[in-house]
Amino acid sequence: MIIRWTAVLLLGLALGATAEDVELKVMTFNVRYGTANDGENAWPKRRELLVETIKEQDPDVLGVQECLPFQAEYIQENLRGYRWLGIGREFNGDGEMTAVFYRERALVPIESGNFWLSEKPDQPGSKSWDSSLPRIATWARFHHPESGRFLYYVNTHFDHRGEEAREESAKLIAKRVADIAGPVIITGDFNAIAEDSAPWKALIDSGLYDSWVSAAKKTGPDNTWSGFTGPSPDRQRRIDWILFKGPLDCAEAEIITKNDNGRYPSDHLPVVSKFVWHAGE
Repeated sequence: MIIRWTAVLLLGLALGATAEDVELKVMTFNVRYGTANDGENAWPKRRELLVETIKEQDPDVLGVQECLPFQAEYIQENLRGYRWLGIGREFNGDGEMTAVFYRERALVPIESGNFWLSEKPDQPGSKSWDSSLPRIATWARFHHPESGRFLYYVNTHFDHRGEEAREESAKLIAKRVADIAGPVIITGDFNAIAEDSAPWKALIDSGLYDSWVSAAKKTGPDNTWSGFTGPSPDRQRRIDWILFKGPLDCAEAEIITKNDNGRYPSDHLPVVSKFVWHAGE
């Protein structure tokens, strides 16, 4: 799906631009697919806590992974002021999504779409290399009415088994955003350890920055995999990232450990980054 506004409207929106720096809060969250046989951690038993976790962080834009349509609908119904876009990764649009939620008063999607992490990225449901499943990326070009600026955002989920697929997927995304002028933010579950994996290095070598590494202030463990329990403080497994490039500085990054007496909202910990979006750029 692609949404396009007319050039006249875009020009009118751009006239409201401000010369001041603005703040932008970004969140990524693997919500664990809602039909999984997770017993005491099944979706109906944790969905309220998951929405509460998002509400507390109050992001301007949120990328979720492993999200089925009924989960997206539940989140939107219980998260006032947000809309979402996305499509399932299968050839017919079914299956897990890398849906993008955005605060409708903060961001307006001017264009949006999807591509698959394969050698035929525009072919729905395609997979390549040693990928075990079709994998997808959902993107949007947002207008930010407060500043009059534009932001390109990508949300994705790399394969959990295919080592080659993860590296090639990273190269594909790097190529897709290479020529984009202005700020770019990429969120996702990359199923690869940050700072110590080929996919991370491929994206960083392309000119992107890792918000956790770049943040002026960091809070939380260097681990985003919880398995519905608290993350081990002795193990680095930060596989959920927020990457960026352009006129942005990461003021603060946090890996959220919120739980309700040991019940966690998902088997991954969400990541939040607060950016300063610089004026005149």
